[in-house]
Amino acid sequence: MDRFGTVRINLARVIEEKGISKNKLSQRAEMQRTQLNNYCNNRISRLDIDVLARLCTVLDCEIGDILEFVPPEK
Repeated sequence: MDRFGTVRINLARVIEEKGISKNKLSQRAEMQRTQLNNYCNNRISRLDIDVLARLCTVLDCEIGDILEFVPPEK
């Protein structure tokens, strides 16, 4: 973690809570499965707001359910 903190993507947890498969989500959100896996595994360096909007719409959730700010350690 750097001195400004980080943003954690909790998409895998939300997917599990909603009970939807990654295949169904990637199809409904019009995403490649590889891209969805990158979001689930926190391997994204730049967030795409269009992708986030599609995920929130399909999962019927808020952006705060998917993204979490983790402050820097002091």
